[in-house]
Amino acid sequence: MLAYIVLGSLTSFWFTWLTILLAHHHQVGSDEASGVQKFHDHWVPRLGGVPVFVAFVTTLLLAAWLSNSQVDASVRLLACTLPAFGIGLLEDVTRRAGVSPRLLFTMIAAAIGWWLLDGRLQRLDLPLVDELLLAFPLAAFALTLFAAGGVAHAVNIIDGYNGLSGFVIAAAFAGMALVAWQVGDAFVLRVSVLAVISVAGFLAWNFPYGRIFLGDSGAYFLGFLFAEMAILLVYRNPGVSAWCPMLLMVYPVWETVFSMIRRGSEGGLHRMGQPDALHLHQLVYRRLMKRYIGSRDPQHRILRNSLTSVYLWVLALMSIVPAVLFWDQPVTLMLFAVLFVVSYGVLYTGIVRFRVPRWMVAAPLDPARTLRSAPAAANR
Repeated sequence: MLAYIVLGSLTSFWFTWLTILLAHHHQVGSDEASGVQKFHDHWVPRLGGVPVFVAFVTTLLLAAWLSNSQVDASVRLLACTLPAFGIGLLEDVTRRAGVSPRLLFTMIAAAIGWWLLDGRLQRLDLPLVDELLLAFPLAAFALTLFAAGGVAHAVNIIDGYNGLSGFVIAAAFAGMALVAWQVGDAFVLRVSVLAVISVAGFLAWNFPYGRIFLGDSGAYFLGFLFAEMAILLVYRNPGVSAWCPMLLMVYPVWETVFSMIRRGSEGGLHRMGQPDALHLHQLVYRRLMKRYIGSRDPQHRILRNSLTSVYLWVLALMSIVPAVLFWDQPVTLMLFAVLFVVSYGVLYTGIVRFRVPRWMVAAPLDPARTLRSAPAAANR
């Protein structure tokens, strides 16, 4: 496994570098520097999903072939991921694949997973709900598709801040790998580890200077891959609570649900899917991360963007750690999920009302120091 880890990380690192060069040369796959959800000034390609996908496919197939194990399952899994990755890549390159097609193709990927991998979400560790899912397979099928599309979209929601989506999804996969190792699920373990190292090479270029973004191809591919592995882990291992993968991914999922509720309460159903600049990470950027504020050095704004992600890393780990520790205890996991939702609400409300502890605010640097950096920035 160590050899595959090294190979995957190097493939991801160098292919990300090549993707950046080619994107700049051909001016393809760029992310806008303006818009309600944009917080960068420089030209950035949003094609990080391409090297992540290439590194993952390469190492997964090579590992299966050399070990002569899980070859069929690996090929079937890759077939499932193609619709989610493909529609995301189309959006990255053309910007013409809307939210609905992306969700639809991700659900198609989950339907293929139901057929090829027996990836079925048939229990939520809620007695009455579980009985209904067993009694009505069509309901379980619909829930499986909805869960896969929702998780993939949630990962996409938090993409845009340097290191945020990449770290969160890598940490969630690492947690899943630990649980899979404890229950002896070799396939989920292998896929999770290879997903982590495929993201690691990308993160070296994404954090802290934001030279490339994960993009829709990366977000939908990794989000679907996590959802599919979570479904398989729970379906094939009755001892693993369905709330374990939910808690691993609760930060981006709840961010998405909360944003939809907030928009709906403010502007009705037609506003629920509209973008805005009131996500938690955007509020942290504006009101907590005041380091480098006022500086005219573009590098300072990039670093401010990156340091914002650190706040959310801590928030995500608050749910990932207990998910790994209590993976077989549904009630405990539910309580931690409730605790996370409450903590999120308290934090969000506190930031909106400017009522957060002073120690949480990264104070600005000396104004004279930031102004002195302007001539240096102008000379670059």
